[in-house]
Amino acid sequence: MKSKDEIIKTKNLEIYKADSSEELSLPYIGGVRAGFPSPANDFSGERIDIYKECVPHPESTYFARVTGDSMNKDFLEGDLLIIDASLEYRDNQIAMIYIDGEYTMKRIKKTNGKCFLLPSNDSFPLIEITPESNSQILGIITWSFRKHI
Repeated sequence: MKSKDEIIKTKNLEIYKADSSEELSLPYIGGVRAGFPSPANDFSGERIDIYKECVPHPESTYFARVTGDSMNKDFLEGDLLIIDASLEYRDNQIAMIYIDGEYTMKRIKKTNGKCFLLPSNDSFPLIEITPESNSQILGIITWSFRKHI
């Protein structure tokens, strides 16, 4: 899912450009019950292209891996993120942000005319974005993937 063309690499972050030149189509078996399983022969033969599902704007989409635990109620270390730079930010979304020389991922909350970056881990402080802050929203986190084995 990631391109060989690395965009950013720091000690805590690797961001890659999306490469949708190849189809990534997987079998779709329909809804999955959380209770008693249905027979496997319910498979419909339908397929889902992961890129079409998760990357509607490949020219402005990036992948990144989570490092650290400031957002541990939402994401765990190693989770793969899909970031869409073409989307307009809406209040309370989680975004990739460049602020004061660092890349971070936080929920952005506007309240009483002020803008804050909110971690989901209570042991981290919230960050107020001020006019003096050197900051830019780089994209909105649209999907995350976690390995379970």
